[in-house]
Amino acid sequence: MLSDSFGRIHNYLRISVTDMCNLKCIYCMPQETAHSGKSSFMSSGEICGIASVFSELGINKIRITGGEPFVRKDIDKIFYELADLPVSLAVSTNAVLIDRHINVLKDCSVNNINISLDTLNEEEFFYISKSSSLGRILENIILLLENNFTVKINFVVMRGINEDAVCQIASLTKHFPFEARFIEYMPFSGNNWSREKVFSHDEILEKIGDEFDYYKIPDDVHDTSKKYGIEGHAGIIGIISTVTKPFCGECNRLRLTADGKLKNCLFSQGETDLLTAFRKGLDIEDLIRSGLSEKRSERGGQFDNENMINRSMISIGG
Repeated sequence: MLSDSFGRIHNYLRISVTDMCNLKCIYCMPQETAHSGKSSFMSSGEICGIASVFSELGINKIRITGGEPFVRKDIDKIFYELADLPVSLAVSTNAVLIDRHINVLKDCSVNNINISLDTLNEEEFFYISKSSSLGRILENIILLLENNFTVKINFVVMRGINEDAVCQIASLTKHFPFEARFIEYMPFSGNNWSREKVFSHDEILEKIGDEFDYYKIPDDVHDTSKKYGIEGHAGIIGIISTVTKPFCGECNRLRLTADGKLKNCLFSQGETDLLTAFRKGLDIEDLIRSGLSEKRSERGGQFDNENMINRSMISIGG
């Protein structure tokens, strides 16, 4: 089993397959973005090979992320190869292209789909994402629900930009059985973060309480979201409060970037290069364990520093 110096067992790996995306969301992709380039990305075989080592070390859940994973031309092959491992598979996406891959997801038992959606207003959506794909995303969310996928909506709340859309998204849970998850705005390289832009857990809950009667739902031990139900609604809401109410104590997650670097925390300054060693045919288990041993107790050990040393969100993986 993969255990850090605080005794936390890690069984969940998030693998980014690309740092390319068909949206340009302001909290994720800096205006001047230097992509790694395809030659730096792990191949499908390298992804599966490295993932198999993690599986042997106790990883039993893998989530595929990007950038946007479905812009990668061999993404179906990646899913089919990973489906041979004894792990549960999930994916995070903006859902613009996901309708083309539904049969593959079914074949590979990928049931858990996280979808980024930060407003229902077309003008706000274009401001945030530089795209006019809102209608297509909404159509594909309905398509996924009709095909019995478990859907979670990830909504990054930014003060002065989209906090007024919180209740609009929450209202969709009346008829649609998904979890609407509201995420506090987090700092990454190039996303112009400041504490003043953070719309907090308490403020989100207060805004929801102005329109709905909500109640607390018990959280699982490794949940990142604090879950709430709304009277009479088919779905639920969640709040991911990384900034104001961190939840690091039971963390079980590791991240592998598209260029093969292990990040032991979303906010870690250091990284461990697994891909170079793997390409040389070297055993990477010791590298994995060494990288995990450096994990800090909370938020990479540097969250209180307004000038954090980290990648952009898109180059880490959602």
